[in-house]
Amino acid sequence: MKRVKLFEDFILEGVYDPGILKAFFMAGGPGSGKSYVAGEIFGFGNKMQSVSYSTGLKLVNNDNAFERELKKAGYDPGKLGEYAADQEIWADVMTLRNKAKNITKSIQNNYIAGRLGQVIDGTGKDFDKIKRYRQLYKDLGYDTYMVFVNTSLEIAQERNQKRERKLDNKMVEQMWKEVQNNLGAFQKLFGTESMIIVDNSETDGDVLDQIETMILKRMRDSIKNPLGKIWIKEALAAKAR
Repeated sequence: MKRVKLFEDFILEGVYDPGILKAFFMAGGPGSGKSYVAGEIFGFGNKMQSVSYSTGLKLVNNDNAFERELKKAGYDPGKLGEYAADQEIWADVMTLRNKAKNITKSIQNNYIAGRLGQVIDGTGKDFDKIKRYRQLYKDLGYDTYMVFVNTSLEIAQERNQKRERKLDNKMVEQMWKEVQNNLGAFQKLFGTESMIIVDNSETDGDVLDQIETMILKRMRDSIKNPLGKIWIKEALAAKAR
């Protein structure tokens, strides 16, 4: 795979480690296959490990931590729809959700401190939140990109039923609409060159290979953000000292 060659090219280059100062935001509703696409094109594997050894990127994902916390507390991730109907149980589930977010935030801060390349995996239903995070990364010198995974509502509903962590159909529809409504705004925010839209209504290896090629091109591109260039210059100077 091209990813392996990319990793070999960069591994010995210090501050030019794979993905340094690159941030890829994932967007797509539940059942879009977003996590599958992220695993395939970024090399995180089927279990969505936190580090891609082929690209050097680090995964930031609240959902993985949330599922772990649910299981530790004795809850079934596949029954969130049922839990939502019980106010007391749902309050406990939301407490676990917040705990997972704090754990993920701490890990994310460590990645940012080293300007490590990241894939920020979220739904994209909250445009303002993505906008704020993107600005934070830009202010720290990152080049930012978005991979928007698109699918029909019908396919999203079918896939949701096959997931371990199922959501209520109405919740899936609401989130799907929210994500779709943000597509135009994301295109304007990130710009044509930094926005990659994946049609994942049907899993197509050829499509994923094409997307992977687009991702790798952006991985190979030199840092464009002036603040990132300054950070690299200072890091190199510190290393020389």
